[in-house]
Amino acid sequence: MKASELAARLGGTLEGEDAEILACGGLEEARKGDLSFCKDPKHVALVQTTEASAVLLPHDWSHGAPCSIIRVADPNQACIEAARLFAPPEPERAPGVHPSAIVDPSVNLGANVHVGAYTVIEKGSEICDGAVIEAQVFIGEGCRVGKGTHIYPQVTLREGTIVGDGCIIHCGVRLGGDGYGFNTSMENGMPKIEKIPQLGIVEIGDGVEIGSNTTIDRARIGRTYIGPMTKIDNLVQIGHNVKIKGFSGLIAQSGVAGSTEIGYGCLIWAQAGISGHIKIADGVQVGPQAGVPQSLDGSLKYVIGAPAMSMKELAAITLAPKMIAKLKAEVKELKQKLNG
Repeated sequence: MKASELAARLGGTLEGEDAEILACGGLEEARKGDLSFCKDPKHVALVQTTEASAVLLPHDWSHGAPCSIIRVADPNQACIEAARLFAPPEPERAPGVHPSAIVDPSVNLGANVHVGAYTVIEKGSEICDGAVIEAQVFIGEGCRVGKGTHIYPQVTLREGTIVGDGCIIHCGVRLGGDGYGFNTSMENGMPKIEKIPQLGIVEIGDGVEIGSNTTIDRARIGRTYIGPMTKIDNLVQIGHNVKIKGFSGLIAQSGVAGSTEIGYGCLIWAQAGISGHIKIADGVQVGPQAGVPQSLDGSLKYVIGAPAMSMKELAAITLAPKMIAKLKAEVKELKQKLNG
């Protein structure tokens, strides 16, 4: 595709050679024939050294480029649209049930549903119109999968799980397993550990995406709830009775302990840990590897560290040893001058 044609499709303006564009690539690894993008002036050096044939840049970019420029309103969004033009088409999942799938006769299958090889769907479940259930998926009794939802291979939905419309559930996700609940007591002088039955369900709202190998525990009583348009990365652990109101993000290896409530528009960064039975207010961000032991009321919109605190507080604590060492050196120098 010529750069001029691509610019027209993206609603942009071409400056420079009308190069042939064959694929998309990052600024550093791009080669001749590739399209790349940049929206932040702090990456000027990467733009100046790229070998791409064309770069998507914002309208106000004033630093030039060693290749053709396509000016657009939002380079990131334009690159997403361009990538769709060059990407190979996704595999088609035609409606129908694979002969090797085991679907209980009581299951309610909607129109244009795809059920892949070796999938098991147990009694009383409902798979709504246009859903795609890929190979080796297990859907337990009384589950519901919403319209247009796509469930990738080797996903498990334990009994009673509800998944909304337009969701994407990636490989290896486990929804509705038991949460960590045990009661300890003494019996005949020996400790006794008794499992607490986990009797609730997991409910996933519309438009939620859940990354590979994430686990969401069923509620002890009631429901564990993931609100609409929440985006969850790979390897995230969400405990029983957690409530996420919606439009939030949880990034890789973060964990939320049981009965915690996360508000609207929150972002939990990678490897952050959130204690149980607390509340995170709307719009709060929890930084990478932060540990949150108590509720956050929204007075701080970004916290970091363990225990989590504001960036200002963390900076003060981190810099304190250096400041003390500096003061000691200055005092020593002053003493030497006075004694000299």
